[in-house]
Amino acid sequence: MSLPAQPSPTPAPAQRVRIPRYVPNLLSLFRIVLVPLLVVVLLTKFDGKEFVGLGVFLLASLTDLLDGLIARRFRLETRLGKLLDPAADKILTAAAFISLVEQNPAVVPAWMVVVIVSRELAVSALRSFAAAEHVVIGASFAGKIKTGVQVVAISLIIIYNQLGEFSHLAPVSLWLSLIVTAYSGVEYFVRYGKLILNGSQSR
Repeated sequence: MSLPAQPSPTPAPAQRVRIPRYVPNLLSLFRIVLVPLLVVVLLTKFDGKEFVGLGVFLLASLTDLLDGLIARRFRLETRLGKLLDPAADKILTAAAFISLVEQNPAVVPAWMVVVIVSRELAVSALRSFAAAEHVVIGASFAGKIKTGVQVVAISLIIIYNQLGEFSHLAPVSLWLSLIVTAYSGVEYFVRYGKLILNGSQSR
């Protein structure tokens, strides 16, 4: 006589990974904290400073990737995070570009950095105005491409003296960064221009 089939045990429900809500914003703040260290490394003469500077910059850039990934994956996006993340990006890239002008003005013309930094400040002002109108302006697709291109350009310029026959890639990437940065800035103002006009008329 066969024994009755035993019911299979019910599998335990999968435990959801819980991440504190403040982690993405903490990563953005850490990126800002790394900025003074990056500036000191870039403007101080010592052996191997290019690779140390590149390591600090890429670490800071990695936090940009992680904070956005964690915020979206675990639904930890906040209004503060949408403002803090791009602000941290702008502080990092502006500090890096300005330091590189001082380090190697022949490769990084000051006027190009002025255009790039001016765009960053203009978009920051636009975001501040929009926030006053209770509108949060997140990063656009062109803005994300701009960030990626800037990371590549800054990385190549930091190690320019170590690139040898590939040193031409640094100024080429800087020109590409300038074009994409200017385009994404114009896109923001075209997209949110109506908000600015409406806000000005209501005052």
